[in-house]
Amino acid sequence: MGEKIRIQKIIAESGYCSRRKAEELIREGVVTINRLPAEIGQSVDPSDCTIRIGSRVLAGQQKKVTFMMNKPKGIVCSNDDPVGFKTVFDLMRPDDIKRRIYCAGRLDMDSEGLMILTNDGKFANKLTHPSRSVIKRYHVELSKPFDRSLTPKLLKGRSLDDEWLKFDKVIAGSVSAGMATKIEVHLNHGKRREIRRLMESFGYFIRKLKRFQVGDLVMKKLGPGKYRELTEKEIKMLM
Repeated sequence: MGEKIRIQKIIAESGYCSRRKAEELIREGVVTINRLPAEIGQSVDPSDCTIRIGSRVLAGQQKKVTFMMNKPKGIVCSNDDPVGFKTVFDLMRPDDIKRRIYCAGRLDMDSEGLMILTNDGKFANKLTHPSRSVIKRYHVELSKPFDRSLTPKLLKGRSLDDEWLKFDKVIAGSVSAGMATKIEVHLNHGKRREIRRLMESFGYFIRKLKRFQVGDLVMKKLGPGKYRELTEKEIKMLM
C-alpha cells in the first residue's frame, strides 16, 4: 500500500491535464475510481485502485520525461496560444507532446535559451517553487554600455507595478574586451519579464536575452529550436 493522494492531484501529476481541468472532469462525472464516480478532494492510493477518465485507464505509472530545449526568439511558452503564435510545443515531435509536456518555468517571446519541458508535475513544482532558490543564469546584451555603479541598485531592487524586482548577481563584461554592453544576470526566482522591466526602469533596453544555465545544468551544443531528453544525472543537476 502506498500514500493516499487527492484524485485531482494524481490526474495532474500523471500529465493527463492540469489540476483545474481535472476538477472539471470530476464534476462532470467523467472520472471513476474502481468504476465508481470520483469526488473532488477524494484521497486514494494510486497503486491500489484503477482510475479511469471516460473509458481510458489513467496512466498512473506513466514514464516521466524531462527535456532541455534551446528556445528561439519569437516562440511562445504556452500549451495553447489563442493569438496564433508558434509555441515551443510546435517544435516538438508528435510522440513527445502526446504525454502532455509543459513548461517548468518560462521565457518571454522575445527571449531565448534554456527551457525545461516535462510531464512530471511534482518535479516541475520543485524546480519552480521560490523556496528551492534554483539559480537561473542569463546573458544580457544592452542598448548602451553598462554603468558598473548601478550594480548595487540592481541587487537591492525596486518596486515596479506592486512587485519587488531584484537581481541576485550581476557580472559586468570587460570594457577592454569590447563587452561593455554585456552583463550576466543571476536570478533565484522568476517574475514576469523581470530582467527587462528592471533594466528599463534604469534606462537600459535589452537587445538580446538568453538563459544559458538552470541550477548546475548548462546548455551546450544545442542549436536554436532543438531539444533532447535529459539524463537522470542532468535532472539532478537542475536541483
